[in-house]
Amino acid sequence: MHTPGTDRSDELQQRIQEAVAQRRRLYLRGGGSKAFHVGPEEAEPLELGEHRGIVAYEPTELVVTARAGTSLAELEAVLAEQGQILPFEPPHFQGGATIGGTVASGFSGPRRFALGTVRDAVLGVECINGRGQRLRFGGVVMKNVAGYDLARLLVGSFGNLACLLEISVKVLPAPEQEQTRLFELDYAAGLELIQRLTAEAVPVSASAYLDGCLHLRLSGPARVVAAAGERIGGELAADGAVFWRELRDQTLPFFRDPRPLWRLSLPPQTMLPELPGAALSECGGQLVWLHDDGALQRLLPPLAAVGGHARLFRAGSGAAVSSAAPPPALAALLQRVKQSFDPNGIFTPTRRYGAI
Repeated sequence: MHTPGTDRSDELQQRIQEAVAQRRRLYLRGGGSKAFHVGPEEAEPLELGEHRGIVAYEPTELVVTARAGTSLAELEAVLAEQGQILPFEPPHFQGGATIGGTVASGFSGPRRFALGTVRDAVLGVECINGRGQRLRFGGVVMKNVAGYDLARLLVGSFGNLACLLEISVKVLPAPEQEQTRLFELDYAAGLELIQRLTAEAVPVSASAYLDGCLHLRLSGPARVVAAAGERIGGELAADGAVFWRELRDQTLPFFRDPRPLWRLSLPPQTMLPELPGAALSECGGQLVWLHDDGALQRLLPPLAAVGGHARLFRAGSGAAVSSAAPPPALAALLQRVKQSFDPNGIFTPTRRYGAI
């Protein structure tokens, strides 16, 4: 199965080869939905939006291959016709998101709590490196392979290493039913409830704690979800689907705060001792969104103590943000990877907001 589209592979490769020969720098642009995160660019844009279309899709194999400029909306509509979904529930933000931009950014949505991130779903990619060479990594089967997983190395690279052409990702059957349960309780009690329900194999597919309320989404067969909802109690949300979509795309009122937005990541089985008022917690406490810079400074010591880190995700109005330098050992490794993929620096080191 495939959908009509346009294959711009040869044209894109020629553009990159010309840039290599002329020592011109390029930056990759799909739908532009993540421009707020990467910041402005001064290089020449290489537009990928017209390189689109589903190349191969066999629902029984649970794999879809699409060109990088294919919109998430188009891809998800095709999957929905077959009762399937992208397991990492990628954010659309302002609606122009593409599968290439999703993989290049590594952004995943609320369902990563149960089904993993975009990196877990990527099976293979075709790309053009900074030498103008077309390369293919990985495949279209879900199996373990020996050696380096270079396809997943490109996840989260933000177009700094190669231009994605095609991506193969695994898909899953859509849940038969979903419902959202609400619990008014403090943060620590909410995390304890999530841990207990997870240990008891209750089908929780997403969690979020905001303004003293814990939101839990249950997903699965109708009978299982109904029984689980009755068992765990709480209030049944009438607009649960809307809440998770607005959380995914960051359109909840929480995200309209004009102050800088920080993303705090914690390792599994860890938690912050407290949650400031201007914060939203996802994924059982392993992901925290925070607006309050003062609270961030208070949280940095306990965050570092458990091996977590903070990254500025969205700058505030008029804020000038520069990327934080990685530790020397990591910086050296990143430089070697960059040198291997893009020795002439054709793909700009897209400005991403810094980590602490």
